[in-house]
Amino acid sequence: CEIFYMKDFFPKGVAWVNSEFVDISEAHIPILDWGFLRSDATYDVVHVWKGRFFLLDKHIDRFFMSSKKLKMPCEISRHKLKKILAGCVKQSGLENAYVEMIQTRGMSPTFDRDPRKSNPRFIAFAVPFGWILKPEDIEIGLDAAVTKIKRIPPNSVDPTIKNYHWLDLVSGMFEAYDRGHQTGILVDEKNNILEGPGFNIFSLNKNVLMTPKKGVLQGITRGAVIDIAKELRLPVKLESISIKKLMSSSEIFATSTAGGIMPITKIDGKKIGLGNFGETTRKLYKIYWEKHFDLDWSLSVEEILK
Repeated sequence: CEIFYMKDFFPKGVAWVNSEFVDISEAHIPILDWGFLRSDATYDVVHVWKGRFFLLDKHIDRFFMSSKKLKMPCEISRHKLKKILAGCVKQSGLENAYVEMIQTRGMSPTFDRDPRKSNPRFIAFAVPFGWILKPEDIEIGLDAAVTKIKRIPPNSVDPTIKNYHWLDLVSGMFEAYDRGHQTGILVDEKNNILEGPGFNIFSLNKNVLMTPKKGVLQGITRGAVIDIAKELRLPVKLESISIKKLMSSSEIFATSTAGGIMPITKIDGKKIGLGNFGETTRKLYKIYWEKHFDLDWSLSVEEILK
């Protein structure tokens, strides 16, 4: 019979667990960790492109903010955290990488139910860069469905804290798949557009960019687009977007660390605008990738490890 090894089931990668670097296939946490049992954890994902971290400090800022809001502030210094993340990339041998930092609630020595008695656990890893929309499909764009699934309300789970409460997002993905679409977009209780699984939404209407103000993760790529739009003197409004307003957009795109700026050319099977990779989206896309080599926006792995 054919023999399979554990490494055969994992992508190339390296993790930092229990204060040491290990192959991604050897990284694990105890089954009693509250991060696993209760999704009591926060995380952030930064990417490395051509050997350079993109907007690393902004991702670390959000990670520190999230862990503090969850009453388990990260005790690793910014300097050491950068070294760990860069070490994962360096030891993995990856030039383009998806790099994740995680902090779980951990567990108490006696498995006490009181979260205040738990010892937080820090983990990091680097694996090959992943795409929501592959570069070869950028001209086609994404075909999304506005789902009936409501996003978890912000008065229940703060969406500005990056978290693993993804069951609503996963349910939205399955609804979209069942209807023949690539991905889903979730709405709030008033049926205003919010976000998709791992991405924010932008709508272009009458040469004004709009993106939801509330109820969404304040994505780092979302912020990058807003900054680039300012450079281009393209107006941006943070406001609620109804389904009707979304459907009347001339262009729609998604933003995520996993792929950057991605045109959404169809919603519920209907073409948006001309149904192509729009001119404004294309301009933002081009500048976004150029920024990956801008010293004010990026930092090399080698520089961190000096």
